[in-house]
Amino acid sequence: MVKSIIVAYTLWAVGGPLGLHHLYLGRDTHALLWMLTLGGFGFGWVREFLRIPAYVSEANQEGNKERKRPPTSIPPPVSPVRFAGQVCVGVYFGTVAMIGLNSLSFFYLIVLPLCVGAGVHLVSNVGQQTSDLQKTLTSCLATSLLFYGSTLSPLPISLAASVTAANHRTFKPPRTPGSKQKLGPRLYRIGLGWLAFSAPLAYCIFHNTTATLYYLSDSIAALLDIFWFLPWLRSVLEYLLLMPYRILCALTGGGYYEDAWRKVLEILLKEYTEREKEALKILSLGAEASLEEISRSYREQAKKWHPDHNPSKDAEEIFVKLQEAYEVLLRWHRPNRFN
Repeated sequence: MVKSIIVAYTLWAVGGPLGLHHLYLGRDTHALLWMLTLGGFGFGWVREFLRIPAYVSEANQEGNKERKRPPTSIPPPVSPVRFAGQVCVGVYFGTVAMIGLNSLSFFYLIVLPLCVGAGVHLVSNVGQQTSDLQKTLTSCLATSLLFYGSTLSPLPISLAASVTAANHRTFKPPRTPGSKQKLGPRLYRIGLGWLAFSAPLAYCIFHNTTATLYYLSDSIAALLDIFWFLPWLRSVLEYLLLMPYRILCALTGGGYYEDAWRKVLEILLKEYTEREKEALKILSLGAEASLEEISRSYREQAKKWHPDHNPSKDAEEIFVKLQEAYEVLLRWHRPNRFN
């Protein structure tokens, strides 16, 4: 079926950040990438305003049985935009892994480099191009040894993987003439990819709710700030992200507040986390302890266990634990905890 430029532009305008136009054009890898990055962090979606005619032409040629693709022995031209996308998405995937999977064994040796490599290869596989996945992952694993344990390691790993992918870029083999993939299996594969990406975040939400939501709220705020030059787009994205909260307000009869992000976090973070419960235990306090009671208990025990006044061998270790517990509970009680 011949693809329409008008339909492609309509889908781009309506659901571009979610890759609907790419799904329509049969660019499933591109659609998945856009779903995971909200349209290439917004920049890719805006850039595509000029690229859609070429995408439509390519999709229509794909359905032509006589269409000839360049030989796979000739590498595609180097694309700085693709290379930048590989680096950014690789770092993005690595950051998501560090949020949700950093408690796993061999995280910095295996898990993190594999996640970064998956992000780089996803960008490498967009359109007619692809790269050598095995060599990309090998470069990730090798580079991870040099930056073991560093919170900044996703960047050098992503750079190494992107260089490797660029050096081994090639055209995808042509499809069998007349072959056409059904929508159901395509959506199934895209759904699996989306679940694989979201699983670390889901794991982290269930096992470390407070830290995750703090990070996500900061990330969302940073994401929305990117679109300062497009206020209407920022408003649309914020509206969509807050849609669950709006629906909840409508169903419960509650009012909608301007500081909606704060209200959402208050609902989700109103309970103590395991770390905060441990802090209460260290300070010998109950769950209903007020800020005054927390401060009083800390002062009394800090005075008792201060290394300058207590010759016990464990005094310094206990004193440090008391300080850490006090800081954790102060964070929970501070007025701007959810800001």
